[in-house]
Amino acid sequence: MDRRTLLALSAAALPALGAPWLGTRPALAQAAGPATLSERDRADIGRAEAWLGALRTLKARFLQIAQNGAAAEGTAWIQRPGRMRFEYDPPEPLLLVASYGQFFYFDRELKQATTLPLSATPLGMLLRDQVRLSGDVTVSRVERGGGLLRITLFRTGQAAEGRLTLVFSEAPMELRQWAVVDAQGQETRVTLTQAEYGGRFPAILFDFNDPRFREELGIPN
Repeated sequence: MDRRTLLALSAAALPALGAPWLGTRPALAQAAGPATLSERDRADIGRAEAWLGALRTLKARFLQIAQNGAAAEGTAWIQRPGRMRFEYDPPEPLLLVASYGQFFYFDRELKQATTLPLSATPLGMLLRDQVRLSGDVTVSRVERGGGLLRITLFRTGQAAEGRLTLVFSEAPMELRQWAVVDAQGQETRVTLTQAEYGGRFPAILFDFNDPRFREELGIPN
């Protein structure tokens, strides 16, 4: 699978990696703007914030599908605040880890690692201790249908970077999917299944200073 599409999972702006959220597309920048929110919209946004704020740990399978149809699967671990791990199934050699305020991208096949601030990624918004879909985050659309609630947002003042849509089931409220649309209008969807909540994870799961990574990169311990 094209590495460029995989990076849309988490990276909002990765210049060093040539990621999809680079550059601007005027049509996208013009289309994205703050929504006029109804009372019901505000209530649903509040419910989404409350659910995300209450989330502490999550383990799930994920299916990632790019706009060109390319797909990849794997296992995700989230431990709020601030920690995440996405391990792709073979043959994809990618590992994504968030911790210590940093986002770590590791390609085992190329033996390349890159880090960037977690705050520069859309998933960084979900890993904050206090989740607020306002302020430095702007909601551009709220939609409902088929028992699902969709909230589309972007970083305030940075609409040209792209947008993130969070998809929740409404009864019960649960995050089921997110979709990233990059600055070129390319969409990548990630769907979560087999979700398990409240588990305990070993700290090393989120440690990108793990000696195993250093050994694979040829960095002396």
